Amino acid sequence: MATIKDIARMAGVSISTVSYALNNDTKISKKTKEKILDAARQLNYQKNGIASDLKRSSTRTIALIVTDLAGPYYAELVKGIQEVTLSKGYDLLACSSVGGETSTAVKFLTEKRVDGAIVLAHNISEEILIKSARKKFPIILLDRKADSEHIVSIEVDNEAGSYLGAELLITQGHRDIAYISGMTVSELHYMRIHGYERALQKHGLEGRNRLHQFGLFNRENGFSMTKMLIAQGNLPSAVMYANDEMAIGGINAFKEHGIKVPADVSVIGFDDIELAKYVQPALTTIMQPKYERGALAAHLIFEMLEGHSTEPYYKLPTQLVLRDSVLNIN
Repeated sequence: MATIKDIARMAGVSISTVSYALNNDTKISKKTKEKILDAARQLNYQKNGIASDLKRSSTRTIALIVTDLAGPYYAELVKGIQEVTLSKGYDLLACSSVGGETSTAVKFLTEKRVDGAIVLAHNISEEILIKSARKKFPIILLDRKADSEHIVSIEVDNEAGSYLGAELLITQGHRDIAYISGMTVSELHYMRIHGYERALQKHGLEGRNRLHQFGLFNRENGFSMTKMLIAQGNLPSAVMYANDEMAIGGINAFKEHGIKVPADVSVIGFDDIELAKYVQPALTTIMQPKYERGALAAHLIFEMLEGHSTEPYYKLPTQLVLRDSVLNIN
């Protein structure tokens, strides 16, 4: 088995420099780090990480890596993953990718501290994902794609879901429909915007779209951006939000200004989080199968660990959930 001494010899550097590189230390240059990591790959070096002192080949642990552990969206996803991992006698370890390539989450990938990973984090580069994935270390990638035989991608049909929401509003008589989103950093939110724009274009309304994007995809930013929309005047008859969290923040902003939902403005969210059916009015939204996606991700990772073949890509459907926040104005 290769050691860091072997890597140092091949790369022509000191053992301490190799150690810095393998631990993502900023003391060395990017060029030197790449040379060391290339030597490590050629020698098939694997660092055991937290399991280095254990004489076993499996940690019987699966990692769930997400951008942010907070927020109601993750509860059902985690439940789906956890029920499958526990049924297999494995533990589930959830960690945040805050910090990007220097985060602990990346170490779980690059140092193989777990037996496989489910990744819902857009700040971990495709390069790291491809370099980390191997036959005995599969990665399930959510809401993204990566070109590797050891990575399986699961996406939700976000464009079709957003299209359904916009189409509903249009059939209910709405012609001035605003869309409120955070700062788009992933394909997921691009697809949601595309669905909205495609529905408007179909009905000859593309010149009337009002797209507002900045900040985070949370309740506070939904509240702030809705207040900005109100301040501009000429209120639209309907507003679509990039997710339910933003929509709930928007409903609160309308209430603060005495604007009634849906009598004065209709509102649609996306995700169908648990809180969506309890706000007043109950939120019409696009449901994505959170529990099912988590369970599928965990099932596929065990299929790969057991040597079974899988498809490289899965797309799950969305569904319109009708509640009380949309008014027919025909």
